[in-house]
Amino acid sequence: MKTIGMIGGLSWESSIEYYRIVNEEIKQRLGGLNSCQCLMYSVNFAEVAALQHQGEWDKLAGLMADAAKRLERGGAELLLICANTMHKVADDIAAQVGIPLVHIADAAAEAVKARQLGKVGLLGTRFTMEGDFYRTRIKEKHGIDVIIPDAADREAVHNIIYQELVLGVMNPASRRRVLETIGRLAAAGAQGVILGCTEIPLLVTQQDTPLPLFDTTGLHARRAVELALA
Repeated sequence: MKTIGMIGGLSWESSIEYYRIVNEEIKQRLGGLNSCQCLMYSVNFAEVAALQHQGEWDKLAGLMADAAKRLERGGAELLLICANTMHKVADDIAAQVGIPLVHIADAAAEAVKARQLGKVGLLGTRFTMEGDFYRTRIKEKHGIDVIIPDAADREAVHNIIYQELVLGVMNPASRRRVLETIGRLAAAGAQGVILGCTEIPLLVTQQDTPLPLFDTTGLHARRAVELALA
């Protein structure tokens, strides 16, 4: 079993889910008392969120690269950034370590392809939805069209993430708002929706809608386990 290195705290609410999922997957696959061989370096999300909203992506790349190097020195053999938005600097991080980075957008796209869907919606922070680092990768590498909500829905989802979900607040009104946004993406032609923020699956699950949802937290963690056992 390879050792999985995780950059967590982005936020810790979803980092808990990563830890739970990788251990459940190892137990399911190997049985008995087996659990995941892993490391987590958890950053201070207050600092990260402030830099994100200030547009200081170079500073964030340095912060994430430092975390990745610490994990590599600690014995990690593959790397996870436990957040979608911070994959904006994934290439910068990957270039500074000698271990492979498991990209969250690839994990999501492979699941979409397995369902034979050609067009999906994307929910996440404003940075993820409006940036090209996520949608372009999925389109160019995997041939899947990605659409995003309109400006009002993007702002609403972004605020729900930063003002509620990362603080552990699950508001029924916010769940309804996100589901309404998913409905509008479906009306615009989305055959499924990527939950491109690792906190969104804490609020909305497949039980809430018949439209296929792609939980990036679970998909990313399970892909890491596959590679760790390969």
